[in-house]
Amino acid sequence: MIRTKDDLINLVEEWGFLPYFANEIKGFSIEEQIAPELWFGDQEGAWEWKGPVIQTAGCAYGKFFGKKAAYISKAWFPDFANYRRDGYVFDARYEDGLASRRDWDLFQLVDASGPVLSKELKRLGNYRKGGTPGFDTCMTRLQSQCYVLISNFVYLRDKWGRPYGWGVAEYATPEQFMGSDFTERVYTRAPEESFQRILAHLKQLLPEAEEKTLKKLIG
Repeated sequence: MIRTKDDLINLVEEWGFLPYFANEIKGFSIEEQIAPELWFGDQEGAWEWKGPVIQTAGCAYGKFFGKKAAYISKAWFPDFANYRRDGYVFDARYEDGLASRRDWDLFQLVDASGPVLSKELKRLGNYRKGGTPGFDTCMTRLQSQCYVLISNFVYLRDKWGRPYGWGVAEYATPEQFMGSDFTERVYTRAPEESFQRILAHLKQLLPEAEEKTLKKLIG
């Protein structure tokens, strides 16, 4: 059971893939693995650890599985991104008509400005009432396709320097956040080979899960 931030980091490294919320695979989530008082409670826990875990482990975090959040280790993310991107860099995906203009515009903002806080990204792209629509939809899709991830959560501070509220998401491309650990590995295999490697790993990790459920998870 996860009782400390280091426990969570170690589980991300050990499993490679760790959804935040309970899903079709029993036990395969932080929600089910963490001590209850650290899920929603008075003490610091899973929600406060998100930024430190990302920064310490150098792992990917984003809406990767069914539009819900998950961690993916630095070791496994290049294969996952290769498969989800289907081997495409984003420019080529757009040129082949496989990405919308709205996705293109938002990706270009992140690529030019990242790492960038969501509030600044919305300002830059005029994603405000009466302005450019579709921020959340496009951002979720870019995360699912592994062109953008959340590189940190930053807490706003009051006039006394005390953090308050929920952490504000900071977005970046994997290339920006992970550097050569990602760029030198992401397209080294055929997408199908990456898929089969991930499937074999998850079968070993989750032997009771049906293959069709694992394939649905991978996407």
